[in-house]
Amino acid sequence: MNVLAYAPQGAEGIIIRVEADIRRGIPGIDITGLAEGAVREARERVRASFRNSGFNFPQDRILINLAPAGVRKDGAALDLPIAISVMAAASIIPVPDNLMVLGELELSGRLRPVRGVLAAVASGRRAGIREFIVPLENADEVAILANAIVANPMQTGATHAEQPGEIRFFAAATLSEAVHALQVRAESGELPQPNPVPVATGGEQQPGGNANSVDFADVTGQQRYKRTLEIAAAGGHNLLVFGPPGSGKTMLARAFPSIMPHLESEEAVEVTRLHSLAGQISGGKLITQPPFRSPHHSASAEGILGGGRSVRPGEITLAHFGTLFLDEAPEFRSHVIQSLREPLEDHVVTIVRAESSFRLPADFQLILAANSCPCGRLGAATPDNSSPTAETGLYEQPPYGSAPYSAVKHSVSYGGAYNGSNGGCLCGPDEIRRYWRTLSGALLDRIELRSPVNAPGVLVPGSARQESSADIRKRVQAAANIQKERFRREGIRRNSRMLPGHIEKFCPITDSAGKAFKLAADKMGLSGRACHGILKVARTIADLDEKDLIDTYHILEAVQHRRFGDDPYDIIAAG
Repeated sequence: MNVLAYAPQGAEGIIIRVEADIRRGIPGIDITGLAEGAVREARERVRASFRNSGFNFPQDRILINLAPAGVRKDGAALDLPIAISVMAAASIIPVPDNLMVLGELELSGRLRPVRGVLAAVASGRRAGIREFIVPLENADEVAILANAIVANPMQTGATHAEQPGEIRFFAAATLSEAVHALQVRAESGELPQPNPVPVATGGEQQPGGNANSVDFADVTGQQRYKRTLEIAAAGGHNLLVFGPPGSGKTMLARAFPSIMPHLESEEAVEVTRLHSLAGQISGGKLITQPPFRSPHHSASAEGILGGGRSVRPGEITLAHFGTLFLDEAPEFRSHVIQSLREPLEDHVVTIVRAESSFRLPADFQLILAANSCPCGRLGAATPDNSSPTAETGLYEQPPYGSAPYSAVKHSVSYGGAYNGSNGGCLCGPDEIRRYWRTLSGALLDRIELRSPVNAPGVLVPGSARQESSADIRKRVQAAANIQKERFRREGIRRNSRMLPGHIEKFCPITDSAGKAFKLAADKMGLSGRACHGILKVARTIADLDEKDLIDTYHILEAVQHRRFGDDPYDIIAAG
């Protein structure tokens, strides 16, 4: 007898056929099919859960085979499938052919939740499986997909021959409940109808980010940076922001989710499925907001790209249809940063192993934030003079002999000037170049938007109210709707994903704009990719203005957002 199960692996996982055979011999369980540690240990958990659930474990030799036998299996999600297959082989319960079972067993017979249940049900449905038994604590994940199929079957992988609501599942809390459900299935022909599971949407939840994101209205000034973020959100463009500490780089970047357009229904299901594979769904919520991932700069290449013994999605896959924000980007390991170059172009990452390879989706937009130099003072605000102020009688510049004076003197010895436009930077030119070397020209060439950010100056409470995220999001959503209509037959979502043929087709430009573009490209010495990047950004700016034709001012603004960032000293020129 056999039962279907699922093992999370890569972006899709694999469907496993659990086969059981009972024969005369010394009592025991043998498991074949490249079973790893947790699967081999299932023998003892299954035996104890049988006894503690009131069932008699067969006193014969039992052979369990996990097919396909050439793929390694790990994790405890195969506990319940093994137990059910043994029961079927011992004629304790009948098992239908088209049934997938998932769950980890405790010794008491209770079922524990497992990761990847939503992905398992989605894969099973594509393979023609219509009935599922899952742990009670995973019921909300299955309900997400079941409700999405009822709402729109064609956008969740259904063919014209499939009918809405074909998935039927039973959520069991114990092994005994799973057995009872199969007995009811044998008598009535259907699994028992589960209690209704309310499905909450994660509209206010940001996976990997801050659930209570900052509103743009909370940040005073930085209008250039805010405009750059608006363009990035509208067109899905990559962005580099750099400047001294405390200038609002991270704060506004973390406010970025508040202006992003909502995911389409099929996108929301796909994002939720990927988070299910990684075991990062909490509360069974459908993720309707684009994910925002912000890993620490100590992250490994496997953590960012994906990998491990059993290949799991990395941060770029968990940022699929959303944003990957790398704060303190030059502090990341160089090979980690450079490994983003291919996914930014291909929107997938291929993990190659000796026995197989895995393709993980990675359609994300990248935001990089960096200080302008290692000490952070390049471009920072500096005192204007060395005389005491009338109001406080305190020195604005440290007097001779004070503790900070030695630092100022050290700065001058490196060619810096405390009261100059470099903000009293303590770094030598070589140090600054080494710091920026992590962000190579090949990576920066893929960044369409660059925004230098200077210190905002004195912030006085009660300043004029800034434009809110809700107001900006209206413009972003309108531009996103224009792109959705434009590309509905092209297989792409946003302006940033246009190929050269799309640029020729969808970026009509006036004669004067064409002359301005050619002049800027020649003066800046842009690469072919950079030229296409400017046209994509100009297309997005025109969409925000609801214009079909790209005009000169669209091109000039796109060029302005591109001209900084290749030289760290741009922060001084931008000020």
